[in-house]
Amino acid sequence: MGGVQPLPGSFRDPSGSVYKFEERILRTVNECFSGDFDFVTSTGLFQTLATEGLLLPFEVVSSDVLGLSDPKPRYVLETPRLPFISYPYEWSFPALKAAALLHLRIHLQSLEVGVTLSDASAYNIQFQGSQPVFIDHLSFRRYQSGEMWVGHRQFCEQFLNPLLLRAFFGISHNAWYRGTQEGIGTGEIRRLLKWRHYLKWNVLTHVVLQDLFQTTSTKNTKSLQDDSLASASFPLSSFKGMLKKLSDWIGQLNPLNKGESTWGDYDKTCTYSSMETKSKKQFILEFAQTVQPRLLWDLGCNTGEYSETALNGGARNVVGFDFDQGALDGSYHRASERGLSFQALFMDAANPSPNQGWNGQERESLQSRASADAVLALALVHHLAIARNIPLVQVVNWLIMLAPQGVIEFVPKNDPMVQELLSLRQDIFPDYTVEHFMALMEKKAVIIKNEIVSKSGRVLVWFKRM
Repeated sequence: MGGVQPLPGSFRDPSGSVYKFEERILRTVNECFSGDFDFVTSTGLFQTLATEGLLLPFEVVSSDVLGLSDPKPRYVLETPRLPFISYPYEWSFPALKAAALLHLRIHLQSLEVGVTLSDASAYNIQFQGSQPVFIDHLSFRRYQSGEMWVGHRQFCEQFLNPLLLRAFFGISHNAWYRGTQEGIGTGEIRRLLKWRHYLKWNVLTHVVLQDLFQTTSTKNTKSLQDDSLASASFPLSSFKGMLKKLSDWIGQLNPLNKGESTWGDYDKTCTYSSMETKSKKQFILEFAQTVQPRLLWDLGCNTGEYSETALNGGARNVVGFDFDQGALDGSYHRASERGLSFQALFMDAANPSPNQGWNGQERESLQSRASADAVLALALVHHLAIARNIPLVQVVNWLIMLAPQGVIEFVPKNDPMVQELLSLRQDIFPDYTVEHFMALMEKKAVIIKNEIVSKSGRVLVWFKRM
């Protein structure tokens, strides 16, 4: 057991590390942090936040469980294992907004009992369905009277600026955030501002002044450390007021041009009749009732209509993926309003999140993070095979590789959706036929059931991997 290693993304904090050991999630608390940990525990804050569902609960277990001796941890905490780990660059706008508001709410509650947060990393938050939950118990420490908000810049870069990118300019944060992993720099967001934005007090406080301070501190690091920061004093009332005003502002942010969406109204504008939709839902319901998957992936989830059907059939958790921001927003609101164990994430199926970060391991790829028990791929194959020129055999093999069983929909060429794709380009896909698709499926999987569910010949295929 002495050879157990922390998770690859758990190396930046000297206070402790996270381990996956025998399917358990364990977090060490090192001696250097034990004083702060003991103080925070004594305030009852951990218990209060966990009871309110804001913080992942933990249990203190034997410090010998991991077999660590150099150094031996002061405490070892065991936390519940979440069904899926997601990253901020995969979250939708409303999910990122909910995470930002959770962080500020927790910080405000912490200050009430003499505790503050040592950082403002968005990676300290995960989701249970649509509900954000704080997971880093080592971010809490004793508040020192008069101290500044040390995580202000990080909060702006990892929460606020990505939200402003879409709220002010209609640009989604996902690709930019994934490229940097640390959010969107204040200097970068400032260069996009129009003069009208400068009239907003919050923009001046959290963007313009942040950028000016960062630029100045880079040029005059020593003098600022010696003069400004050493003598700085920030009254607690001002600290709380700053967090409260920032929370109020973020709560009012909404996406610009949020009505412009290709797939956000798919369930209203798709070519299915009501009877065809009913048949499709019944097929998915039967699949979910039979398989009872613990974790199901819905690729191309749109607004989550069929994810909800799978949940109604017995799926315990569904993680959906889509690239359309309007659809993702709709999925989030569906899950939130109905209390579903459903999280919708941004993903381009032809370019999913890779292993990246330090040593190519800090942030894991989609397939490295969890093994799905089942997969839905409804109205997805033609987008990959025709719109993205991925050979049909590769599309089929990839989908079957993702989960041991699932449902894949094949949309034939005479369907209006495929005709729309082909109207913009030459048809160079002679093998894109239902017969070829079924032959490819049968090479890798057993076909449990298939059913034509539309007048155009759309077919649902329930498979079980060989």
